[in-house]
Amino acid sequence: MATDIAFAIGFLSLLGSRVPHSLKVFLVTLAIVDDLGAILVIAAFYTETIHVMPLAFAFLGLAFMFGMQKTGVRPITPYVLIGILIWLGFLKSGVHATIAGVLIGIMTPATPLYDMENFWERLKKFVQNHRFEGPAIDPQELIHLGREYHSPLDRLEKFLHPWMAFAVVPLFALANAGVAFKTESLLSNTPIAVVTGLVVGKPIGITLMAWIAVKLKIAHLPRELNWSMIFGAGLLAGIGFTMSLFIGGLALQGETLVAAKSGILLGSSCAALLGLGYLAFILKPQPRSK
Repeated sequence: MATDIAFAIGFLSLLGSRVPHSLKVFLVTLAIVDDLGAILVIAAFYTETIHVMPLAFAFLGLAFMFGMQKTGVRPITPYVLIGILIWLGFLKSGVHATIAGVLIGIMTPATPLYDMENFWERLKKFVQNHRFEGPAIDPQELIHLGREYHSPLDRLEKFLHPWMAFAVVPLFALANAGVAFKTESLLSNTPIAVVTGLVVGKPIGITLMAWIAVKLKIAHLPRELNWSMIFGAGLLAGIGFTMSLFIGGLALQGETLVAAKSGILLGSSCAALLGLGYLAFILKPQPRSK
């Protein structure tokens, strides 16, 4: 169901400078919202029993984290420690723990303490104070200034990114993508439905809903984009890997699950090749600057 953001953006990046920036923003935003939709589906349809006390504990942690955000707590460590407790609360409550990740992300401060203007003013003041025979330089002051130019969410993202990219996601893929391809299994109803949904349903649905949003003036189409480009992004959005495999594992079992995994991998491969080929055909190479 959900677009795999890493693969989709990776394939789009292969086209280099010919891809308009707004098309990249559209695909990234689409993939993020798609993931949130998948998480809501998990919460709504794959929660069998709910235990009230652990869930109340988790929401108490969220309230405490919200209070930290509003009172200006900036170090990352308190957010990480309370986030672990919130995750455990959701895990024990029966509500899928992926919901905890989304809520913790929302609660983590996403704005820096110093914007660009304040940062340069403070840096100039620091240099002026220590230019000549002023007080000894306090390195902690510079460390604080550099750290608070980025929000806690940015710092946490930069810290987690290599672990996610080189450890968590590959391990997840290895644990969930073990598929023994059989010709007869690919011709059954389940993989045909999955491939059709990814390769046909995604681009048609995304293009149609974007067109409706523009016609209703909910959104507008950037000047550098056209509907052919939106359709091409919809094709790439058919690359469903990690979350699709995850939901498949929750929803299905046995031979049906194996068939669904085969459909996910085949459909994602077709969506990637079709999307890349289509966009390469319609996007004109940018002239080289002299």
